[in-house]
Amino acid sequence: MSNSRLYVLGGVLALFSLLAAFILLDVLATVFFAITVAYLLIPLRRRLEVRGVSRWGGSAIATVVAAVGASVVLAPLFVIFFLRLNDLFVLASLLPESLSFEVLGMAYEVTLDEALTVLFSLIRSIGRSVATAAPVVLIKLTLFGFLVFSLVLGGDSVGQTLLALVPVEYHDVATSLNTRARETLFAIYVLQAATAVGTFFIAFAVFSVLGYDFVITLATVAAILQFIPIVGPSFLLALMALYHVAVSDFVAAILVVVVGGFAIAWLPDILIRPRLARETADLPGSLYFVGFVGGLLSLGPVGIIAGPLVVALLAESVSLLGDELDVENGRAPADATEATVESDASDSATGPGSGSDADSDEATGAPP
Repeated sequence: MSNSRLYVLGGVLALFSLLAAFILLDVLATVFFAITVAYLLIPLRRRLEVRGVSRWGGSAIATVVAAVGASVVLAPLFVIFFLRLNDLFVLASLLPESLSFEVLGMAYEVTLDEALTVLFSLIRSIGRSVATAAPVVLIKLTLFGFLVFSLVLGGDSVGQTLLALVPVEYHDVATSLNTRARETLFAIYVLQAATAVGTFFIAFAVFSVLGYDFVITLATVAAILQFIPIVGPSFLLALMALYHVAVSDFVAAILVVVVGGFAIAWLPDILIRPRLARETADLPGSLYFVGFVGGLLSLGPVGIIAGPLVVALLAESVSLLGDELDVENGRAPADATEATVESDASDSATGPGSGSDADSDEATGAPP
């Protein structure tokens, strides 16, 4: 196949990829997450194939492993809620019948019945929203499962096709970018789990020092909420602070907001993520933090993965260019060196005092 035909087919692929992204915009985040998960599961499928499992069977097992992993992360939240439901009712019974406070010289009073009315109205509103969105979420989860399985099953052929579009002399660049992307994605998911584990131990210590009951339950909820973008453990701390304000325990409310906000909601993202990013993905902590925060603010939840991934690929591109230029040794590429030598030779041949200039001066009678 000629190079021109190959590049035309590559252009057609790029065109229809952009068209598909535009048409499938509502499920683009789902597709992106499926691609990243499948990217990490392909090595598992290959290992299963080496052990004698068929390609289809290995793909199915890898997909089930991913589903079980996601379930293990979210299941404790629902288990804790049902196990501690009676304790929540007991805490609710401790709330005062009314709460009085003053703002800008104006006195306000909120009764428990009014607060419960607003709370139940909010719960009903959330329930209606969840019921309305449930079919869409179910469809997206089904799509996610099918996509992961399909990509794990046929990922090798897709990778080989994309690599075939790259000129042979740039295969090493494509391989380096592929390796960096896989390592970064693995590190991102590992970092998320490691941050949740770190949040658990930090929250356990903080809640113990602050004198709370059910410390393990609170620490587990804080750790699980670490997987929820933007909200995170701050949601739990806000609820705890509101409860303390409702029972007129303002010191506890301030402590849980200040101490808990610093140690539980903020410290793990600053302390754990950058350090592990440097160790697992060979990515400086500052760059990872920029990608994480920038991606989250720009793209929402999908930016948690996309932001650090793009930053890592940018760093790898800079590294490849630096190796090509050999900047560490202060040497230019061979082509540039040859061009400089040729340019110097040309300048010496045509510069002042050269033989051609002397001949020209003699011929025209100009002084030497």
